[in-house]
Amino acid sequence: VTNEKRLDMMIGEVSEKSGLSIDTLRFYEKISLIDPPIRNDAGRRIYGPDVLGWIGFLEQLNATGMKQADRIRYAALRQQGETTVREWREMLEAHRAVIAAKLVEMKDAMALMDRKVAAYHEMEKQTKGR
Repeated sequence: VTNEKRLDMMIGEVSEKSGLSIDTLRFYEKISLIDPPIRNDAGRRIYGPDVLGWIGFLEQLNATGMKQADRIRYAALRQQGETTVREWREMLEAHRAVIAAKLVEMKDAMALMDRKVAAYHEMEKQTKGR
């Protein structure tokens, strides 16, 4: 017997720690975004500690606008192992370019909003002085 703490989690704990619903976790498993967890004697899902990092990464990809089909493709490549590392890199490089372009667009949009807000503040000052 070891003093090592168990790091396995049931689906409810993964849900709580990841912020994803249990239904979403089951769906992610069904579409192969997350690896099927092992099952205990009662048939309940038991997730390893690495699942939270993977889910966090998937959520970051989602937040940056990566399409679900591309996240599924990335996950499938990852499941094939490190022999597909070139494809992992290529996918992330392509997506990084998309993010960089969006950041430029967002920076320009923010500058426009800043100019508009400043102009409206100035207009308000002028109307109060009348």
